[in-house]
Amino acid sequence: MVTEDRDEALMRRALALAAGVRGATSPNPWVGAVLSTGHEGATQPPGGPHAEVVALEAAGDEAAGATLYSTLEPCCVHGRTPPCTDAIIAAGLARVVVGIEDPDPGVAGRGIAELRAAGIRVDVGVCADEVAAQLRPYVKHRTTGRPWVVLKLAATLDGRTAAPDGTSRWITGTAARTDAHRLRAESDAVLVGAGTVRADDPELTVRHVEGRDPLRVVLGHAPPGARVLPAVEVGGELGGVLDDLGERGVLQVLVEGGATVAHDLHAAGLVDQYVLYLAPALFGGDDGRGLFAGPGAQTMAALRRGRIVEVERLGEDLRVELECSPA
Repeated sequence: MVTEDRDEALMRRALALAAGVRGATSPNPWVGAVLSTGHEGATQPPGGPHAEVVALEAAGDEAAGATLYSTLEPCCVHGRTPPCTDAIIAAGLARVVVGIEDPDPGVAGRGIAELRAAGIRVDVGVCADEVAAQLRPYVKHRTTGRPWVVLKLAATLDGRTAAPDGTSRWITGTAARTDAHRLRAESDAVLVGAGTVRADDPELTVRHVEGRDPLRVVLGHAPPGARVLPAVEVGGELGGVLDDLGERGVLQVLVEGGATVAHDLHAAGLVDQYVLYLAPALFGGDDGRGLFAGPGAQTMAALRRGRIVEVERLGEDLRVELECSPA
């Protein structure tokens, strides 16, 4: 296998390893690492070793002279764990291949510079687009201070989220609901409006998949005895709410309703990713509740357009992932 093909193959293996720890590493990035010796690792939960160190410890003396593939630039700062660059240099690696540079201001190329200063060849940019897509929440948080905002919506094919009497369970089937719980497990926080809490009394916990429960955040005040409690209750301008969540170390926040919250975030251009679950059902009228509650685009020229990233069939339902242009 030529070097370029081998580099991409091993970096994609590192990407797969990173995906396997997606919900366990935050506020640290989910990173995968593979050695040319065949040893590999992924970042452990906070306080545990980073991916590069896991792979090096697995290889032992075999790491000397080998090439390391890491989805993210190795860290060069002492946090909960020692710098990965120290371990790489001590192991005697000949080459390090990096997916993307770490956007964290404390690293931002310094790790690469340290490795090169130690005589290690460093190549950057292998599968960079795929790595950047996988680490979007981390990159946004480190560059803006705000979390990646995912708006989750479930509707019939004619765009209705609830019946005129307010009932909404269940629009979608088991497979779609399971996928929504996976989204919760990948998110550091889940946000809903107080109106949704009063109407639906949701738990907002992870139940259909393995994973930790996200921080529960309510826009407004939850009534006493609500199942969402204990929760962080917030108010004020939405940008400020996101700033506050970012300061809490939230890399990704999943917004689960209601229609007014969805509208306000969309109208303000604060949504990074839309995930729509569409059921093969039709209300057949205009009196059901819509996806958004509030004024929308007044002309075709003002229509917010985006890009459909992925369409997937989940049981009888469709999962549509959309990225929209900023407001």
